[in-house]
Amino acid sequence: MGWSKFLEPDLTLGDSILTLTPDILRQHNLKGLVLDVDETLVPMRVSQASDELRQWVEEIQGTVDLWLVSNNISQNRISSIAKSLNLPYILGAQKPSRRKLRQAVEAMNIPVEQVAMVGDRLFTDVLAGNRLGMFTILVEPMVDPAKVARRHPIRTFEVWLSQVLGATSTSV
Repeated sequence: MGWSKFLEPDLTLGDSILTLTPDILRQHNLKGLVLDVDETLVPMRVSQASDELRQWVEEIQGTVDLWLVSNNISQNRISSIAKSLNLPYILGAQKPSRRKLRQAVEAMNIPVEQVAMVGDRLFTDVLAGNRLGMFTILVEPMVDPAKVARRHPIRTFEVWLSQVLGATSTSV
């Protein structure tokens, strides 16, 4: 597998995680999701899940197992988000390291190829998931509505670089 393949998500939603439906998960034979937290589920500096996100989790849990795996090391913040969603979590993942992703997949007891890594970043979430052999889903960042005009220069650079390297993906 060339480097560009490691940066290619299997699926690009083109919208927030809230548009990931049970039907999409069934189409790809997914039984588990490992979810990034910062800007995948909640905007930065937010420590509670929105009502909309809680409803999404309730709907999705009927289809797949869920784990939160974050690079963030803030025990207070990540545990607060996990508790508000009633989900298990791992922090300090150091993605693109595979170690903590593997830990979550093993806890689910589901074959790795039936578990998706869902995140908003190519060089952490997608790269880590692809390195482990997971299905990877790239979502648009969840941002604070008060800061909608904010740009995502790192993500923009990651997308540009992955395209230069020849990465492509399927979009929904």
